[in-house]
Amino acid sequence: MEFIQKLTNERFAKPAAQLMKFACYFLICFYILCTVLSFMGRQTFFLHTKAETFERAIYAEENHNFHSRSMTVSMGDAIHVWTNENDQIDLSIQIGLSLMYAAHTIPMIFAYWFLSRVFSNINKGKIFTEQNSSYLLYYGVLQFSVAVFVPFIKLLICWLISFISNSQMSISTGQAMFPMLIPSIAFIVAAYILHYGVYLQDEVDHTL
Repeated sequence: MEFIQKLTNERFAKPAAQLMKFACYFLICFYILCTVLSFMGRQTFFLHTKAETFERAIYAEENHNFHSRSMTVSMGDAIHVWTNENDQIDLSIQIGLSLMYAAHTIPMIFAYWFLSRVFSNINKGKIFTEQNSSYLLYYGVLQFSVAVFVPFIKLLICWLISFISNSQMSISTGQAMFPMLIPSIAFIVAAYILHYGVYLQDEVDHTL
C-alpha cells in the first residue's frame, strides 16, 4: 500500500508525466522517420519474380539480397508483390506501399501528439480539465480507427493499385486489431470518466 501511495504521489507523478511526454515526442519522430523511409522505397515486402522469391525485398534497390540493405521499415502486415511482364516492379506499387504505410502512421502521429498534451498538462498540475478529457478521447478514437478502419483502407489501396498496375500486390492485414482495440476503448472510457469528473466538480463549484 505504501508503495502504491508513493507512485501516486505528486512528486513522482509530475516527473513521470514529463518523461512520458518526451516518450510521445520520440514516437512521433520515429513514425515520421519511418514514413519518410517508406516513401523513399525502403519498405520491405515479399517479392515474387519470374525466377525466385525474396522474403525482404525493397523497391529502392535492384539487388534484393538481405545483406545489401539497411534502414528499412516494415508495416507488420504480410505484403506480397509480383513483378510485371518485364520482371520489374511498377512505380504504382511503390506508391501503394507508401500510402498504406502512411494510412497507419499518420493517425498514430496525431494520436501521440494528443497524448503528449495530456502528459504536458499533468506536469503543469492541470489534471481534471475538459481539455485533458478531449485529448484522451481523440487519442482513443484515433487508436480505434487504426485498429478497425485502417485495415480496410489498406485493402482498398491494395486492390486499386493492383487494378491499375501491371504488377500485382496482395496484403494480409488486421492482425493487430484486437491488441489495439481494447486499449483504445479503455482510453475512450477514461475520457468519459474524466469528463464526468469535471462536470461534477463544476456542479459542486456552482453549488458552493
